[in-house]
Amino acid sequence: MARTAKVHRLTALAVKRYAEAARQTAPLHDGGGLYLRKRDASALWYLRLTEPSTGAEQWHRLFPDDPAGGYPHKGLSDARAEARRMWDLRSSGIDPRAQRDRQIQAQKDLEVAAELEAERRLSVRDLFDRWVATDLQPRLRADGKRAGRKDGGKFTRDQFTRRVFPKIGRVAIEDVKRADLLAILDGAKREGKLRTANVLLADLKQMFRFALARDVVMRNPLETVLKRDVGGASVERDRVLSTTELASLADALPVAGLTERNIAGVWLVLATGVRVGELLGATWHDNDGDLAELKAAADTSDVKLGVVDIVARTWHILETKNQRSHTIHLSAFAIRQFKRLEEFREAIPHDLNGAVPWVFPNTSATGPVGVKSFGKQLADRQRPAERRLTNRSKDTEALLLPGGRWTAHDLRRTAATLMAELGFGGDVIDECLNHMIENRVRRVYVRDRRVAEQARAFDALGSKLALIAAKAQPAASN
Repeated sequence: MARTAKVHRLTALAVKRYAEAARQTAPLHDGGGLYLRKRDASALWYLRLTEPSTGAEQWHRLFPDDPAGGYPHKGLSDARAEARRMWDLRSSGIDPRAQRDRQIQAQKDLEVAAELEAERRLSVRDLFDRWVATDLQPRLRADGKRAGRKDGGKFTRDQFTRRVFPKIGRVAIEDVKRADLLAILDGAKREGKLRTANVLLADLKQMFRFALARDVVMRNPLETVLKRDVGGASVERDRVLSTTELASLADALPVAGLTERNIAGVWLVLATGVRVGELLGATWHDNDGDLAELKAAADTSDVKLGVVDIVARTWHILETKNQRSHTIHLSAFAIRQFKRLEEFREAIPHDLNGAVPWVFPNTSATGPVGVKSFGKQLADRQRPAERRLTNRSKDTEALLLPGGRWTAHDLRRTAATLMAELGFGGDVIDECLNHMIENRVRRVYVRDRRVAEQARAFDALGSKLALIAAKAQPAASN
């Protein structure tokens, strides 16, 4: 207290003149270690103290946490009162700087706690947005493999927008109960959308696991809920078209109202076992666009780019579902389909950039046909007339077959089955269809793709399909 009892040197007028004097920059001392110092365009109050244990000088800024802590907002009397308080602390054995550090840390702790509480009060919609941005965006891992989801979470967002957000979108995620989520899943189940219910269950579980790992919630309310509680256990699809059905399909295709391109597409899936995204991502060997340009034009990650070379009799698919390239040997039957498609290409007017690169171009020839379009064309022709969709094909039963509904992927499975019936082993068929080898040791150490055996299998498959097509109506014999 003796330090502050000294006579003060400054007056309010002297402080005012110092602050207004542009050239006067030396600190102004009031006594007792109280200074007014100019810092840039401000005049700030400081108290100079001596550390008792070391004798080192310490400069303490007064009112450090107050944005208006300088002169003239804090006048001489304010500064003297604050200096007196700090000297009193020092006299009581309290280090003012250490006390302030403790106060700062306490404030930070409060802010962290408030942030955590705010996170725990995230709404379902806010959490979903964070989950999509963090986990669902497509990206490359350190090992070069893709992670995230192909569509960046678009399909999931559509499902949540339709079924989840209207019910609990604004509810805080920590307040969501299992009953709330099961009510949403039961709604899909009542509509007969069992697969949708199962997919939604899986996505909700994943989102809650994301929240649990980040301490946003304390538990996952769906952790013990199984598919059997919602849409039922998934049933592996095993539809295969028999030889008799393939003959009926050959008769039906020309009169089903499909475009010639789509008819050729059906035969190509059967002849090569490609996936729909690979079929529609096919480009001609002489295209002028580079991969990046074509990928941008495709405007969807479902399209897998590939190059068809009729002369070399190859279809090289650059990117596939299992993230390895795949080269298909084209049988004579497959070549005939591509030659027909090449005729359609020549009928498209060439623009200034040359010929259209896509084997299955969209109507404006700016990219490939959408992946879902091909499947819809087939599905629309396999439904009862009373279930015909508005503005869709009137030929609702044109492609119905005795074995029931079939899809483009069933054609791929049929191609594999035909190869097996022709005597080819599973390892060769796996390579023909570019399946991921399940055995890790074989996948890592056996690098032979069985190219020669693949070619024989594709040729035998093509010959089989050619016989089936030849027995159909002339328009289907190709």
